[in-house]
Amino acid sequence: MAKYFDVHPENPQRRTISSVADSIRSGGLVVYPTDSCFALGCQLGSRDGIGRIRSIRDLDDRHHFTLVCQNFAQLGQFVQIDNDVFRAIKAATPGSYTFILPATREVPRQLLHPKKKTVGVRIPDHAVAQALLAELGEPLLSSTLLLPDEDEPMTQGWEIKERLDHVVDAVVDSGDCGTEPTTVLDFSSGELEIVRRGAGDTARFE
Repeated sequence: MAKYFDVHPENPQRRTISSVADSIRSGGLVVYPTDSCFALGCQLGSRDGIGRIRSIRDLDDRHHFTLVCQNFAQLGQFVQIDNDVFRAIKAATPGSYTFILPATREVPRQLLHPKKKTVGVRIPDHAVAQALLAELGEPLLSSTLLLPDEDEPMTQGWEIKERLDHVVDAVVDSGDCGTEPTTVLDFSSGELEIVRRGAGDTARFE
């Protein structure tokens, strides 16, 4: 059974966040809130976590996983960014954007797109997600909690706990965080490709 954590959306309880981080460090798969919608998250190098996310979401090996980072300094360890792209991304973070970029050697091979050697990265503008990232001291390997054959992510923590009770280890609930996933922008070829229009405004990039 998954543990259920009720967390204040603006001032998350330190002890609770520490318990969630401990679960992640010990190999757990958690559901947590972001500035776009709920996400599945596990430790960066967790093969079991990756496998469980793939199973829950029915993903193939071409799916871009996302490294959810606390800040820009952390993000820069895992992707290669030229000056122009750096400025564009810096101006839009934190926010509801996922950026696809060439990965550095710090990224485990199983997370890379098999042909492009790219990975998704983002910095969320959400107090609970930021508190969890600060406690972990490293990115969370994440994927939007969108179940197969469903058009929108679930928005209620209690419903997520009910539906995924036996396939995740914890559900972190800080209230409704929306149904619109991040806007996905691919900079990996040097030219911007808008992969998905979502919660982040694309006007600043067009």
